[in-house]
Amino acid sequence: MKLQNFTQQDGYRFELVFKNGEIKNADLKNLIGHYVELNELKTARIDNEWGCLEFKNGCVDIEPKTLYRYVTS
Repeated sequence: MKLQNFTQQDGYRFELVFKNGEIKNADLKNLIGHYVELNELKTARIDNEWGCLEFKNGCVDIEPKTLYRYVTS
């Protein structure tokens, strides 16, 4: 399930909009906290081809399937 849009909220909390229209709010700290510092969260972007959520110019990314599974479990 590809990511379509996102909004960073407070800290590691994000609102995520998936291509199927689902909107999920999630704290991603457990998923990316060891790789992305709080001050690096502003580097978040979507890879348009893969639908990944990327940080640090693509050095850290979350595969859409992994991200969707994380926020829906």
